[in-house]
Amino acid sequence: MLSNFHTHTFRCQHASGEDKEYVEAAIHSGLKVLGFSDHCPWLFPDGYISRIRMTPAQLDNYFSSIESLKKEYSSDIKIYAGFEAEYTPALNASQEKLFRGYPIDYMILGQHFMGSESDSVFVGRPSDDEDILKQYADLVIEGIATGKYLYLAHPDIINYIGSDEVYNKHISRLCHFMKEKEIPLEINVLGLWEQRPYPSARFWEIAGKIGNTAVIGIDAHAPEQILNSEAIHKAEQFCETYGLKRVELALS
Repeated sequence: MLSNFHTHTFRCQHASGEDKEYVEAAIHSGLKVLGFSDHCPWLFPDGYISRIRMTPAQLDNYFSSIESLKKEYSSDIKIYAGFEAEYTPALNASQEKLFRGYPIDYMILGQHFMGSESDSVFVGRPSDDEDILKQYADLVIEGIATGKYLYLAHPDIINYIGSDEVYNKHISRLCHFMKEKEIPLEINVLGLWEQRPYPSARFWEIAGKIGNTAVIGIDAHAPEQILNSEAIHKAEQFCETYGLKRVELALS
């Protein structure tokens, strides 16, 4: 594994460690590229304050810290600054205005909610409602169609527990679209290591048959997770199990 574009920071309120510690862990692990992609801030019109992402007031510090690390470690590793973001049509315009002027290298799509975090349900909650599954596939497809996102993080976070027939119908549609647009799907190392509902065998069997490309994302919430070679090896084996074509991403 040469690159990881899924790295969080303490600013999201559920990760630990200093930015510099993530960089030094990445160098020690042999990574050539490290992308920071903390949970992006939103401007919630109802005054809601998130407990799972950075605040708008932390943007300056986030980018100044990473820009400083880019210079300090320029001879050791390539560092990028980005976000893991939901696609939320009602809030996108205000977010783009908020981000104006910041040196964002990339964004990855991590669709944790169907709408605003303040008024919608986490998609990882178990459900047998086909409408929720369909909405998830529709929203992800609409988001990827904007061209804003490098890849789709934990694409199997949607925890549909209904019939295989219904699941296959909507997930196949999503996977075919991702293949057409040449957008990789993420094998999420944190989910695999912590035995979360994702990575999902049901999802990756479909993706393997369709021929989607896969990227490994550590989803690091602590520096030591970048050094967990056993967890990363499990993700590499996961790719082999489902016949996935694994890619290493690079930014121009």
